[in-house]
Amino acid sequence: MFCYPCAAIVGSLVPSARIADDGRPNLQVLLIAGPIHYDFILPLDDATRTAFADLPDAALLMGLDGAQNLLVGWGAHDFYTTVGAYGDVTAQAAWRGLTGDSSVIRLDAVGAVPPELELRSLAMTDAQYARFLSALRATFGDERPLATPGFTDTDLFYPAKGRFNGFRTCNVWVGEMIRAAGLRFGLWTPLPLSVSLSHWLYQSAGRTAN
Repeated sequence: MFCYPCAAIVGSLVPSARIADDGRPNLQVLLIAGPIHYDFILPLDDATRTAFADLPDAALLMGLDGAQNLLVGWGAHDFYTTVGAYGDVTAQAAWRGLTGDSSVIRLDAVGAVPPELELRSLAMTDAQYARFLSALRATFGDERPLATPGFTDTDLFYPAKGRFNGFRTCNVWVGEMIRAAGLRFGLWTPLPLSVSLSHWLYQSAGRTAN
């Protein structure tokens, strides 16, 4: 068991290559952390709306009053769709999350992000953001939302591509999406600590170029 967290740290330290981009970073994607999970918060600009507009019910979601940002997350079907506290997660859902489960992607519309939250951010150029959105959209499987209760009154779950397991976690997916944008990031980020450390090393303001 000790080997896994050690490998998770090492994986976050080994950087990916960066795709050369001479553009000026003018877009900001936020990372919001839960106890075991990171989600993205995207600005609801024209590019974001266009990328997700063809998904059933997504246009209605993005058009809600007060919607300024779009939350996007990926995870194990049984675990991620469990509503309530982590204590509500069944042993079977936890086991499937470790050994292998189908995956889902979650969307929700959110308002302005309070500045006091001090969330981690990713600065992107237009080209990087376009690659990032393309990678997110490629994650979707069947584009019809699942008929499952969400965490809020407005969120939607969609079937996603790829299997979830202990080596390809929600945080690994976060790293995959960041690298797909062309940003430098750790090669394997299975834990929230992995994402946090890799962000500090390669995407913190004032440390290294994106």
